[in-house]
Amino acid sequence: MLERVAVLSDIHGVLPALEAVLAEPDVATADLIVLTGDLAAGPQPVEVLDLLATLGDRARWVRGNADRELVEARAGRISPIEVSNWAAAQLRDDQVARLAALPLTVTLPVAGLGDVLFCHATPQDDEEVVLVDSRLDRWAEVFTGLPTEVGTVVCGHTHMPFTRLVDRRLVVNPGSVGMPYGGAGAWWALLGPGVQLRRTRYDIEAACARVAAESTFPDAIAWADEYLRSRHSDTDALMAFGPRDGR
Repeated sequence: MLERVAVLSDIHGVLPALEAVLAEPDVATADLIVLTGDLAAGPQPVEVLDLLATLGDRARWVRGNADRELVEARAGRISPIEVSNWAAAQLRDDQVARLAALPLTVTLPVAGLGDVLFCHATPQDDEEVVLVDSRLDRWAEVFTGLPTEVGTVVCGHTHMPFTRLVDRRLVVNPGSVGMPYGGAGAWWALLGPGVQLRRTRYDIEAACARVAAESTFPDAIAWADEYLRSRHSDTDALMAFGPRDGR
């Protein structure tokens, strides 16, 4: 049984944000760090994956849609997202192989929460959309076949932190480390014995300057300005993503 689990999602290749979260005492002392996908599709993909690799057995990795798309782009299937194609070309072969081998879900016992299933989007798909205000029958669809003993589901994908109950099952989204919607900073969650949604504040101006200086992505300056400064609010994101949950 794990006493404390730190959940980091949607890092999207932003090294300063990842470094800030990993420096948090509650992350450094957690029994385990679970990475719920979309790790490297951003301006510093190689550096982020190298840092995550140093965590060794202290981290469990889950596949996100952007991780899968990096592998596909490397194999010749071009992504409509410019930074993903660029990032795929930067990765070493061993990094591509690691992303290709990631599981869709991981289930772990956490103190106070029982069996917790970690996924990127939903337990059955890495890019389905469910939101804090998705209708209950939509949640029932994406939880079809989920074992009854799984009392908590942790997902990412939509970059907005929330917790809610869905027919007695707790759902947690830690938000995004590298591309937050709704407020600047690196968002993550701490599990056990309850759930804490956390935001790590760091020097955004310095981080933007660092990304601009260290990344060779042609649009690194504009990318950092848009996402590290969280130009998109949670309202913007909900309006954009809402139609994708079938409402």
